[in-house]
This record gives sequence, structure tokens and C-alpha cells, in this order.
Amino acid sequence: MKKVALAIAVTVALSACDSEQQAAKSVGVAQAVAESPAADNAQLTAKDAEAFLQGAQARLEKMAQEASHAAWLASTYINLDSQYVEALASERYTTLAVELASEAAKFNHLDLAPDTRRKLTMLKQGLVFPAPKDPAVTTELAQIGSKMQGMYGAGKYCREDAGAEKCYTLTEMGQLMATNRDPELLEDLWVGWRKVSPPMKPLYQRQVEIGNAGAQELGYDNLSVFWRSKYDMAPDAFAADMDTQWGKVKPLYEALHCHVRAKLNDHYGDDVVPAQGKIPAHLLGNMWAQEWGNVYDLVKDDDMQAPYDLTQLVVDSGMSEKDMVKVGEKFFTSLGFEPLPNTFWDRSQFTQPRDRDVVCHASAWNMDGQDDIRIKMCINKTGEDLVTIHHELGHNFYQRIYKDQPFLYKEGANDGFHEAVGDTIALSITPKYLKEVGLMDEVPDESKDIGYLMQQALDKIAFLPFGLLVDKWRWQVFNGEVMPADYNKAWWELREEYQGIAAPVERSEENFDPGAKYHIPGNTPYARYFLARIQQFQFHRALCEAAGETGPLHRCSIYQNNEAGEKLRAMLAMGASKHWPDAMEALTGQRDLDASAIIDYFQPLMAYLEEQNQGRECGW
Repeated sequence: MKKVALAIAVTVALSACDSEQQAAKSVGVAQAVAESPAADNAQLTAKDAEAFLQGAQARLEKMAQEASHAAWLASTYINLDSQYVEALASERYTTLAVELASEAAKFNHLDLAPDTRRKLTMLKQGLVFPAPKDPAVTTELAQIGSKMQGMYGAGKYCREDAGAEKCYTLTEMGQLMATNRDPELLEDLWVGWRKVSPPMKPLYQRQVEIGNAGAQELGYDNLSVFWRSKYDMAPDAFAADMDTQWGKVKPLYEALHCHVRAKLNDHYGDDVVPAQGKIPAHLLGNMWAQEWGNVYDLVKDDDMQAPYDLTQLVVDSGMSEKDMVKVGEKFFTSLGFEPLPNTFWDRSQFTQPRDRDVVCHASAWNMDGQDDIRIKMCINKTGEDLVTIHHELGHNFYQRIYKDQPFLYKEGANDGFHEAVGDTIALSITPKYLKEVGLMDEVPDESKDIGYLMQQALDKIAFLPFGLLVDKWRWQVFNGEVMPADYNKAWWELREEYQGIAAPVERSEENFDPGAKYHIPGNTPYARYFLARIQQFQFHRALCEAAGETGPLHRCSIYQNNEAGEKLRAMLAMGASKHWPDAMEALTGQRDLDASAIIDYFQPLMAYLEEQNQGRECGW
């Protein structure tokens, strides 16, 4: 899972001012509003609100550029000094954002135009962890965030290997988890990586305390309500809709879980993987058991053959890491998007440097709200990373196409949209597409489609409960339902309930396993990834229909299709200027989330799994 890189957990896109003179005038109005006493609020007018917004956006866009560059530095040169610079920039931006969010509330009593009201609401909701209006606490919050991300990025695990100590980065451990089948080694790596996170627990606890206080000053009960209020619907209604969509796809996940458990049991035996119950978390090919595609070779049937091995195709092509990015760029330009700017190629991080620690977690960056867009990755020549590149470029092309929107609208219709766009493109990485870009000679017939769908499901479907539970855990932490003394207990209760997996060794409150997942210390909301898994199939189905594709959804590719490209570009250019149901309707004709597209896509696999699971005791 990859996030849009945000300098300090707000959108750091910038927009150009109409003129320096107008910007200065608007900033003066914003500052005057900020200094106005509460008794004078009744004298404020709609024109005051509009002037305040123009000034507020001018101030934010100027400081956001500073914050984004500081964040890039801290991610690509991890050391004490870069963390200090990032924390300082984050503090300055957070202070301003909190100030402006508070001042936006002065216009709550006015009857305003919908566009003005939307911007004021977005201004109040811009931060992920809002700080109270206390400079010392704002500084503390910035330092905590920077410190936790630095701890994660520099994390390593050292173990005895062939009589000598060897230290592994997370990237190296991930590669071993993906390919090694020694359960003892996998357990050791699983436990070893989680030693990075216990020191984060008191920092995280304090961060939650500060964030809750900040949310309350903005008029929200707690961070849980604050986070769930950002989706153009009531907070509880949003949570309920997440559960509703999960309910639609849960039968497919349970069928997949049953089949995977049986196959792992065949391979490892009863002593390692039980025939019934939960699957040990370290045996699913991924450090967090969030995606299972790396164990495809263990769970496929003997006569099941996927139509291709994407990693082998990448290796055989002789492509460099940058060449892989060029392939991804070509997909978007085939749909009518402008090519990436030269600065993208000069300033992005494509590989892990040998001389310094960096955050390898793949992310897409928008540095100035215009054309300074970048990706940060430590690319491996694998099929997984080729797909990830398409995903991250989805963020970049989205960021660039809405660059003419006002500052507050330079983001996705909701945060799930941003994640879904790149994944929608990745769904078009089909044999048809691979043949067209020269990675495959012939398109295989449909006899191998079940193998392809199994590969897709091991990533797409296996991820869904994890995508749901990460923020369920945080919502419970934020609202006080889960106290610090039960952080780890609550984490594993959710993982067992939703995923049907179990820790390979006993865990206690001395551990802080949530912190071993980047998005917890990185303060990235996770509901967006669950939403994206629903939305991408809705988008894919609608774009395939626009492209005139009539075959199975899993064989459709919109590569080089003008009609699909035009429809996609029109929706993306809206940014956040409209409520997300409006954006959804513009692309799909539907105003609601609809998981039926996932069911349509995987229908042949579901029929296969139901047949395979006959006689097995499914569930956990």
C-alpha cells in the first residue's frame, strides 16, 4: 500500500496567486479576520468569508512549499538535521493551519454560497493531527511525528547469519518474506522487525492526546469523529457504509481464506498451519499479511498455470528501474495525459542509495502544486514494483491535472479516489497490454484465467479486511474505546476477527505491533485504501464500458483508448471541487460505492473456490 506523500499530513499542493498585489491584500484580510474579537463576528459578511479564504489559501500555499521540501529531505536523507528541519517546517505549517481552521469557524453563522462553505469546511478538516492553539504543544506534535517516521525509516533487524551478524533493512526482509519458505526464518524476521515499534508507543499515546485536544478545539468530539467527517456524509454513516461494502465482499474473502489455509496446510503440515482456524501471519508472503500474492506458488493447484510471470517478463526485458517508470508513463500518455516533466526524472528517487538511510516506502509527491511532481521508491525489478509504479504515477498524473484548481481543491474527490486511480490503471496490466508494450509475444487464451484471477485475488481481495481494520483500530484508540494498556490486544483482536490470522508467537502490551506498519507512525489514514479497492473496480468497469470492451472485466485494458482517457481526465481535473458522489457519477454514472464490480470481476474465481472448498471446514 502506498500513500500520496503529504508534507505534514495535509495536501501540500500549491496554486498560483492571481497576482502578488491581490495575494497581499487577501492575506491582510485573513489576518484582520484572525485578529477580530468574537463580539464582532456578527458583523462579518459573505464577502469577508471569500476574502478570508483567498488570503488563507495564499498563506498556506506559500508555507506548504517549504514544508514539502523539508519532508522530502527528511525522507531521502534520514539524519538528525533533516528531522529537525522537517519538524520545524511541520510546526510552522501546523500552527498556521490550526490558526486558519479556528478562524474559519467565525463564519459558521453565515448563509454562504456552497463553494465558499465547502472551502471553509475543508480548511477546518485539512490536518490529520490538529494541534491545540498552544505553540509549545504544536512544537511537541511536530517533533513526535518526525521522530516516529525517522525511527521507522531507519529501522533494521540484526541477526546471526552463518556465524556473523547481518543487519537487514525492511526492504531486504520483505524480499525474504516473499520468497523464503523456512517457517523458522520467517518467524524470526517477523518478530525481529517488530522490535522497531515498542519505543514508539509512548510517543503515539502522547500524539493521540494532543490530536484529540486539537480536534476538540475545532468542534469535534475526538479524532475519530474528525477523521470520519471528511467524506461528505455523517461520520457514523461513513463507518456504516464501510461495513456494508465489506459485507458484500466478505464471502469471497472467506472462500479465498479457506482455500489458502488448506494449501498452506498441505505444504507445511499441521504443526505449522492448522487445517482449521486462523492462518499464522508470518506465512503469507508479506510482513503484515496484508497481501498474499507472494504465496501464489504454494496455493495454486498443480495444473493451474498463470498466463504469465510478470517479474520474469520484467527481468527478461532488461529494463532498468527508470525504464520501468517510462513504461508506466507511456500508459498515461496513451490516454491523453501530458508527459511527465523533465524535473520528474531529475528529482525523483528511483533506487535505494548506498550511502544513506532513506524511507523506501513508495510514495508520490507534489512539491509545488504545479509541475514539480516526483515519486520516491527503492525500485526492485519485479512485477509487484511495476504495478506499484503505475499506482504511484496515478497519484502524480492526478496531482498534475488538477493543478489549476484553487489550493483547497488540489486533492482527490476523497482520499480513496487518489489511491484508486493508479490501481484502476494497474487493472489494465493484462496480457493484452503487455503484448502491446512488448513484454509478451502472444496473448494467452482464457484457459489460464483462473490462475490470473487467483493472483489478483491474493492481493486485491486478501487486502480488504486489513484495509478496513487499521482505521477501525485507530478510531477506537481516538475515541477512548481502546486505552493505551490495550493497544496491542485490540490490534490482534481485530486482525483475528476480520482477517482470520494469528500472530506466530505470543504478543503482549510490551509490543506495539501497529507501529510496525508504516501508516501508523506515518499518520496516514488507512480507510482510503479500503475505499480505493472498492472504487477501482467501479472505475475499471465504467472505463471498460466507455472503451467499448464487451469481454470479461479481468481481460479488459483501456490502454490507448481515447474515449476512456477523455472520461478519466475529465473526472480527475475536478479535484476536490465537487462532493465525491458528483465525481463518482461523472465517471461511473453511480453516486454510491458499489462493491458489485468486484464480484463481477472475480465471478469465475468464486465459482472455482466454491468447488475447491467442498468438504473443507471454512471460517475461523
